[in-house]
Amino acid sequence: MEIAIKLSQFLLSLSILIILHELGHFIPAKLFKTRVEKFYLFFDVKYSLLKKKIGETEYGIGWLPLGGYVKISGMIDESMDTDQLAQEPQPWEFRSKPAWQRLIIMLGGVTVNFILAFIIYIGMTFFYGEQYIANSEVKDGIWINNPVVAKAGLKTGDKLVSIDGEKVERFHESNEKLFLSKEIIVIRDGKEEKVHFPQNFIDQLMKEKRSTLAELRIPFVISQVEPDSHNKDVLKTKDIVTSFNGKPVTYADEVLGSLDSLKGKTVPVILKRDGKEVAANLKISDSAKLGIAYASRIPYKDLEKLGIYNISKQQFSFFESIPVGIDRGFDQLGSYWKQLQAIFTPSTGAYKGVGGFAAIFNIFPNTWSWEAFWSITALLSIMLGVMNLLPIPALDGGHVMFLLYEIISGRKPSDKFLEKAQMVGFVLLIALLLFANGNDIYKAIVR
Repeated sequence: MEIAIKLSQFLLSLSILIILHELGHFIPAKLFKTRVEKFYLFFDVKYSLLKKKIGETEYGIGWLPLGGYVKISGMIDESMDTDQLAQEPQPWEFRSKPAWQRLIIMLGGVTVNFILAFIIYIGMTFFYGEQYIANSEVKDGIWINNPVVAKAGLKTGDKLVSIDGEKVERFHESNEKLFLSKEIIVIRDGKEEKVHFPQNFIDQLMKEKRSTLAELRIPFVISQVEPDSHNKDVLKTKDIVTSFNGKPVTYADEVLGSLDSLKGKTVPVILKRDGKEVAANLKISDSAKLGIAYASRIPYKDLEKLGIYNISKQQFSFFESIPVGIDRGFDQLGSYWKQLQAIFTPSTGAYKGVGGFAAIFNIFPNTWSWEAFWSITALLSIMLGVMNLLPIPALDGGHVMFLLYEIISGRKPSDKFLEKAQMVGFVLLIALLLFANGNDIYKAIVR
């Protein structure tokens, strides 16, 4: 059932993005009286699942869910229809239109992608508002539970001040910014310190296979007592440790950090159970284990009930949502651009984390959440827009590159040149597709 829910979200999101992207090409093509021969969701290699011709355009759904396309008459595209190009240009063909019209047609898809993302962010701001923990609420600093991050210089208890010169306002934004950061300023033991991550930090993170860099310090809550635990008669699920070995504790890291030094010992604890304090003794094994699982994630609302953090909540009117949603869209756009820069910088090792369709599929949650669905769809729309703008022949950005050359120089590249460029671009795209999906397969095998 979980797989079905993930797959449904994946296919719905992909379908929305593909249809709207191709509409971005289709509408200006029609406005400029350019013939559109096909409009397809997914690729119809050899045959179609559904198809219907309306007017001069065949609309259909292909069987291969790797994208979609519009086939515009007289355009050198993935169809490589050289027979049509060998004939004299017709007034309804793409190649017969002025360069500025062809440029608008080619930019239509990515324009729709970016507009869609901003509309989704505006809508989410209006419907869901914002709920977050302000960075100023993290009074006792962050929890560093990732050895790669610890080795890079951040420590539990550090208070984040700024990341690459930008002040940290909301805690949940810090992880994404830390991932690509160059200079972090923290308050440590009352003094301001600078931390610089190494050039290959992303590569190290991927080897560790942990996505979280800095976490909220949370209480030590028992989430499960193992059946063979030596403390099974003492502990219960949802117990909260408030004192450990005679010392009051607020956070889980205070307990975890002392286990190694207490191997094989029995220590006194105080537990909060059903609103009451319970004294007990816990046995720590020779391998520094308690025989339990603790909650590594606690919902914001529960942290607020426990009095650990205050949650900031804000609702927006429709008109207030517009600038907030636009700002959010630009933040995501800037963040993804930085990720691309890191991917194309070999020394960072970020290219090793590039994923294909399996990676996108795994972004979606196992349970249906419209908020998560639209958030992921908006991000994918930005990714699709940016990727399509890359100056690679066979992508929209490649066509745009040649059109700009034509507009600036006044010379149009020959059809023969464009055909060869399209073939080179197609080979590059296949190579990128194989690399990204090969990465997915490799990570699945290694895991």
